[in-house]
Amino acid sequence: MFDRETQVVDCRHGMGLGRGGGLAQRGTLSETGRPDVIAVAMSPGRRHITKPICELTYGMRREEIQVSVLVLNSGSGIPDTPMRSGSFGITPEEIAQISRHKLAVIHTGNIRDHVVKKVREILKEADTPAIVVCQANIDFEDLARVGIKTKIVKPKSSEIQTKGKVMDIVTGITRGESCSRDKLNELVKAVKTTMRSIDN
Repeated sequence: MFDRETQVVDCRHGMGLGRGGGLAQRGTLSETGRPDVIAVAMSPGRRHITKPICELTYGMRREEIQVSVLVLNSGSGIPDTPMRSGSFGITPEEIAQISRHKLAVIHTGNIRDHVVKKVREILKEADTPAIVVCQANIDFEDLARVGIKTKIVKPKSSEIQTKGKVMDIVTGITRGESCSRDKLNELVKAVKTTMRSIDN
């Protein structure tokens, strides 16, 4: 008997657009055999680098968590700003890919306003529990303030704008830099705890 679980990952849906870190290019999906967790990364570019998402994914897979990876086609920029170049957007196909999974790990950046707006945009249509991973020091109140359902702080029912709900937040993961073992452990613990609550 082997002491590890084999994971088969279909790498990747589509050839990708633009430049990316290795195969992690915008508009691509690598799907694992079991749709448990999907890691959602912003598009690579001058300010958005996909590097941490590979380490986060590896750390979760090492702990026998089945993880797919979706790199958004239009993940850079800010939602709700159609006049600016590189504005954030998510397609119905990407929503469907996220919704097939039990849990979404959404990796964003370091500007609080951008983080909360991107998470809100993703969870507006994706009825999926989520863990937010970012560099910015945000909390559940920041998310609830813009209408995002969370496990701890609930927005007023008239102000709810999302179908999905944020179950946990892991901050202090810097975009474009190696992720510390402590932060990987924090993420793995959050994912396992959330998956147990989803399965029960």
